[in-house]
Amino acid sequence: MVPSRGAGILSSSTLERLKGFVSPSEPQGRGPPGPGNAGGGPGDAGGRPGDVGDGCAHGGNGPGDVGGREAVAHREMNGDKERQKSEEEERRSPEPSTKKQFAKPGEGRRRRMGVGGVMKTPTGVGGDVSVTSAPCRISKSGYTPLEQQYLQIKEQHKDALLAVECGYKYRFFGEDAEKAAKQLNIFCHLDHNFMTCSIPTHRLFVHVRRLVSQGYKVGVVKQTETSAIKASGASKNTLFTRQLSALYTKSTLVGEDVNPVHSLVDVEEGECDDVVTDPPESYLLCLSETWDKHSKQLIIGLVAVQPCTGDVLLDSFVDGSTRCELEGRVLKVNPVEILVPSDLSDSSHRLLQSIVTASVQAGDGVRIEKRDSAQFDFASAMNTVTEFFCHTQDSGVSVCVSLSVIASLESPVVCCLGPLIHYLTEFNLQRVLLSFRYLSCESDGMVLSAPTLRNLEILTNQTDGGTKGSLLWVLDHTHTSFGRRLMRKWVSQPLKDASICERQGAVCEILESDSVTLPSVRALLFRLPDLERGVCSIYHKKCSTQEFYLISSSLSRLGVELQALLPSIQSQLSSSLLQMLLLDTPELLAPAHNFLKVLNEKAAKSGDKRELFCDLSGFPVLQGRRAEIQSVLTEIQDHRREVRYTLRTPTLDYVRVGGQEFLIEVKNSMVSVVPSDWVKISSTKAVSRYQSPYLIERCRSLSQLREQLLIDSQKEWTNFLHQFGEYYHTMKKAVGNLATVDCLFSLAEVAKQRNYCRPVLCEGGHQIVIRDGRHPVIDLLMREHTQYVPNNTELQGDRRRTLIITGPNMGGKSSYIRQVALVSIMAQVGSYVPATEARLGILDGIYTRMGASDSIYKGRSTFMEELTEASEIITRATERSLVILDELGRGTSTHDGIAIAYATLEYFIRDVKSLTLFVTHYPTLCELEKVYPLHVGNFHMAFLLNEPDIATDDVAVRPEFITFLYQLTEGAAGQSYGLNVARLAEIPEAVLHIAARKAQELENIVDARRYTYKDTHCPTQWDTLSDEHQYSLPVL
Repeated sequence: MVPSRGAGILSSSTLERLKGFVSPSEPQGRGPPGPGNAGGGPGDAGGRPGDVGDGCAHGGNGPGDVGGREAVAHREMNGDKERQKSEEEERRSPEPSTKKQFAKPGEGRRRRMGVGGVMKTPTGVGGDVSVTSAPCRISKSGYTPLEQQYLQIKEQHKDALLAVECGYKYRFFGEDAEKAAKQLNIFCHLDHNFMTCSIPTHRLFVHVRRLVSQGYKVGVVKQTETSAIKASGASKNTLFTRQLSALYTKSTLVGEDVNPVHSLVDVEEGECDDVVTDPPESYLLCLSETWDKHSKQLIIGLVAVQPCTGDVLLDSFVDGSTRCELEGRVLKVNPVEILVPSDLSDSSHRLLQSIVTASVQAGDGVRIEKRDSAQFDFASAMNTVTEFFCHTQDSGVSVCVSLSVIASLESPVVCCLGPLIHYLTEFNLQRVLLSFRYLSCESDGMVLSAPTLRNLEILTNQTDGGTKGSLLWVLDHTHTSFGRRLMRKWVSQPLKDASICERQGAVCEILESDSVTLPSVRALLFRLPDLERGVCSIYHKKCSTQEFYLISSSLSRLGVELQALLPSIQSQLSSSLLQMLLLDTPELLAPAHNFLKVLNEKAAKSGDKRELFCDLSGFPVLQGRRAEIQSVLTEIQDHRREVRYTLRTPTLDYVRVGGQEFLIEVKNSMVSVVPSDWVKISSTKAVSRYQSPYLIERCRSLSQLREQLLIDSQKEWTNFLHQFGEYYHTMKKAVGNLATVDCLFSLAEVAKQRNYCRPVLCEGGHQIVIRDGRHPVIDLLMREHTQYVPNNTELQGDRRRTLIITGPNMGGKSSYIRQVALVSIMAQVGSYVPATEARLGILDGIYTRMGASDSIYKGRSTFMEELTEASEIITRATERSLVILDELGRGTSTHDGIAIAYATLEYFIRDVKSLTLFVTHYPTLCELEKVYPLHVGNFHMAFLLNEPDIATDDVAVRPEFITFLYQLTEGAAGQSYGLNVARLAEIPEAVLHIAARKAQELENIVDARRYTYKDTHCPTQWDTLSDEHQYSLPVL
């Protein structure tokens, strides 16, 4: 052990204090703090200048505190008496009933102490701290005023991490501090009775976003009093009042605190790497379950709301035990937060847990909020919904949903709306529910089930859950945030009506038109802010002046420039869709200019609300307040004549130093002429600065008026946002038009870059005819090499509608069937497709059963998962559907697997009559071509069989070597050549030799059976059986 060289330097008093600090024989608890330090520990020093009366919370008053001297003197005179009174109350009071998550008063220091009084070090920054002491009996007065104030707010918001404004910092307390310190990687220390950590006010948006991204609910508690006004009131020596100003979760990141535009612009330009940016979608999803006793079916209600953009989706549907319908909708919506009743069924809970687990692995976990199941009761929810919409109409707010529409909603949807209204009211975001649309997978668009979305990698890839490698990645060349969100909706829900042709016509005109109008329109979409989020933030009245100016100026500029293009749009464009979108938008954007011209640009960009409005004719309150301020300023300037006369300095003027204005600066050589009642403010070696009693009184009045002006300006700003909010639906429609235009330009760019063709859609037809089709994703990934082999496809509803595809493993079968499905989806999105020619009927849905994986969270094995998905397809597919089954039946024995696959495929051929692609390694299924020659065709992926390069002693036992041609060829393949895949997987050569010999032995057994069976049964029937079918015969 190294001796301490500094021990001899310490004074006896210091050593005595240290001894008392660690001695186990002395009481470890800290007594109630006196009034002089109530609520203000080391972590709260450096309060905001001018924070009058909050010395107990801030550890002292900053410069410029009016009335601070009197408060300090009062505390010094009465400190001893109040300390004795607190000690007497401590001895008399029983142990307080405090929350377990907080340290008891006086117990905080012992949380850092181990057995025997040895200081214990925390396990990490913000980590758990060991508690080894016995409980301490102390009165509630042991809490500092700030801690008592915090506890009162925490009692009402137990599930939130509270950031409390204290001067120039936001502080966390108790367990909140430990959690925040761990996530933010900041220091957490003991202060009075709680662990605490702090963040600077100008970095609040950074830290709130980081905490929210980790799944926490964060509350921001702000001071509601200003220093000058408080100093003039009766409560000048009391604690600053504080209240919760905002709550934030993943889906509710809307507000001035978390969306400072001037900072987020720096983030987008790469100047701030530690800021968590907004996800593309931030839906809040609410679910309810209702059991219909008559039909004995489970009905699920769904409401998805995106508060930051104003999107609200409603749906109600019947679902089975597999929750396939629910899973498909959750994958499409892609929520970041899910609201569920506390009594949610086990099946739904397991499904949601699996989605949460997958989202965590992808780097962005979904937050699940459980609410009281009583809120989901129909009667309670209906009362909440009716009261909400009636009260909103009575208050004069524009409502796009009539009460008759509310009354016609399905009961499961109402059961979701009620709890959602309660939840969003906590965040003051409930206005977003005043307009909504239905999310109906059955009537509005093509059905894409959850397995289809996963297997075809439509929205995300199956490797890491990212967008790259998905169909969305191929099609999304949008330039705006709101365009990207709309493109995702288009891809996840393709159309099945005449709107497809309108989109194709618009894309065609963009590609073929020589007009300079369209390039000019597209240039307007570059480097736009997120107008959709901005307009919605204004609608919620949670918008900063910077954000408002950015959004309104962008809207105004777009309106003016589009207005200038109107003549050329009318004369040069023939697409009805493009004309409708572009001709309507300028008129919709016109109100933005009227709001913009009222603002002072410099003040709006700096966030100065006192100087925000350049024309005060519509703001009489602000006019009056400014007149009062000007009157005081005039009085102060008039007082300057008296000062000049007193000091005999005709040219004297006020100076401003350190933020304090109206100071009288006198050379130290002339101090003798300064009146005795003047107060010295500051001095240097050369000069001293004073204020006369009259100036002190006038400056105090001026500070009060300025703070009152700020309060009045905030009220007028809120009213101003409310007035703009009346045009919310108009602006939202205009932004939606621009998003549609952005998506159309994106589809045109994809078609031009990849040389796609325009598909011909046959509304009454039931067919898929593709010439030289390519897989859009693989084709894009291989663009440098241009090695992708195109293939033809021909499926006709009244003729050959089923293809049975065989061939060697790794031969391209799965890529081919995915290619056909993706081309069909792209066509119904309105896009061009990767082919030289395509004629397609409109599909009502695409259903897939591909891959092999179990579902442990659902308690299903791999084979059970296969058959469950197949059962869903059998139930839902129609003759207008595309069905893709990849190696159905491989999860069980040969006999059962062949039987199930055969029966299932025959059912689709004979009964469902859907367009079907069936991939299999069971040659027995190829016999269906002879049973249904008009409707079934056998195909395989072509290959070349080469001589093996492995030398063996037995010439007859040789693994094959295959060269894949990736070309769909008519006829069934004789073998699957699995040993070739084993070679590609780098199985050791010794294992390959054994496998080749074993394969030869099995073939010999089949040959022996063939001859035996042929001699005893009809020889003509034997010749029609394939080798693998013969191998399945019983041994004789």
